[in-house]
Amino acid sequence: MTKSPAKPQTSISPAAWGLMGLLTLLWGCSFPATRTALAEVGVMTTVAFRVTGGALALWAIILFRGLPVRGGWRAMLPFSIMGFLNNILPWSLIVWGQSHIESGLAAILNASTAIFSIALASLLFADERLTARKTFGVLLGVSGVIVVMGLGALTTLDLTSLAQLAILGASLSYACAGSFARRFLVGHPPEVAAAGMLTASALVMIPTAVGFEGFPHLDYLPRTWVALLYLGIAGSALAFMCYYRALKLVGAGNVSLVTLMIAPVSVVLGALIFGESLSLSDYAGFLLLATGLLVIDGRLERLFRQEPTEKTA
Repeated sequence: MTKSPAKPQTSISPAAWGLMGLLTLLWGCSFPATRTALAEVGVMTTVAFRVTGGALALWAIILFRGLPVRGGWRAMLPFSIMGFLNNILPWSLIVWGQSHIESGLAAILNASTAIFSIALASLLFADERLTARKTFGVLLGVSGVIVVMGLGALTTLDLTSLAQLAILGASLSYACAGSFARRFLVGHPPEVAAAGMLTASALVMIPTAVGFEGFPHLDYLPRTWVALLYLGIAGSALAFMCYYRALKLVGAGNVSLVTLMIAPVSVVLGALIFGESLSLSDYAGFLLLATGLLVIDGRLERLFRQEPTEKTA
């Protein structure tokens, strides 16, 4: 007897909303934390601190909870590939990009991750082919990216334009990581998978950072240490745990809404902490991105097609 297909998750409980809100704050605060760290720490060293801190925190949790670690050294190859796609490349691009553009703008461009993920998954997985609705949503999202960057970014490649392209490159890398994880990282507890990829990333980033930027002097200002510890423990270890728990509770479609909620948090914090200000085109582009993701998710369609309640006699 075959099981009937699971119904799509259309509602989110208050507890799940709270978890998604916490994840939004954790990742939303990572953008201003990164800008704070960059005042004293190099790009590669910042990434090295983040992956190392996250790995150490997660392994401590794994040991405390006695979670099984399967695969041995054979698991290091997929963990290493995942670490490159989900940590080393995107975080390096984002950190470098944030050294030239506002943290709020970086968060808005990072919201394109969901658009890239949907488009890439449609090419790789038969059960995620693009429908007419999803295609329209992707086009809306791409239009939002173009509005944020401006057509001039395509003709004048200055540092600002390159920084924006770096953030988009990070979003594409995240999308590749999601597809890779779906195919090759099944069977591992989420905390173990996250710890494995962060450990593999640390083994690469520590010597790379030392080779290009030298040994860190460690006499940073207190706010820099707070930012670095935040990026490793809260922005990586705790955020990954919240992400996987939310994924189990509400499904991938609903969790993707977090990418929309991160940008407003980063924009507000960037304005309050650093006095950042964004243009109207940045906000308009984000609105298009958000609308595109809601169209892809089907949330807008369900809203407009909601049947009116029947009148009682």
